[in-house]
Amino acid sequence: MNHIALHGGTSADVDRIVGRASTHGWTELYADRYPHAGGPDHYAAYLEDEAGSKVEVVATAPR
Repeated sequence: MNHIALHGGTSADVDRIVGRASTHGWTELYADRYPHAGGPDHYAAYLEDEAGSKVEVVATAPR
């Protein structure tokens, strides 16, 4: 498995998750393209932990 994708709530919720991720051992991937690394209509954060596990947290509701 490459990564797991999770519903993250609103885009504001995803922003909060990204803002707190590093305090929980997660590193943001594709930070230069956040929040649209998956495309212009896809609001998501891509995170990786120290073990190399990757998670995609996707906004599923409007701001």
